[in-house]
Amino acid sequence: MRIVLDTNVLIAALIARGVCAELLEHCVSTHTMVTSDFILGELRGHLIGKFKYSDQDASDAIALLESQMEIVTPVSLEQPVCRDPDDDQILATAIAGQAACIVTGDKDLLVLRRFKSVEIVSPSDFAEFETTDDRPAQARDNG
Repeated sequence: MRIVLDTNVLIAALIARGVCAELLEHCVSTHTMVTSDFILGELRGHLIGKFKYSDQDASDAIALLESQMEIVTPVSLEQPVCRDPDDDQILATAIAGQAACIVTGDKDLLVLRRFKSVEIVSPSDFAEFETTDDRPAQARDNG
């Protein structure tokens, strides 16, 4: 299955052991993770600005993620969907990458539940989404 992990999920996976770290490890081995330069740039900015990563540590984290993810160019949305333009970039990345879902902790995205063909789920709800995905197993595994 093709999945976008929102910036907040990636941050939580990198800075703390827990649900998001386990989810990232699972997705690396089981799914195709899709991202964009926008998401990776936002992640880098937060790691350095909020979490005081050095430039080198942030670059190393980004390089590790890039090696495990497919980078796409977000599509242009016909009109704004969310009040935060950054959230629209997450949606646009998922559409461009033909993702089945976005995993996020962002309430402004979660309230949508779905955008076009993309489901929007929380990290804690991802396991349920994954087991109820009604596509054949081969289609899920191959994205």
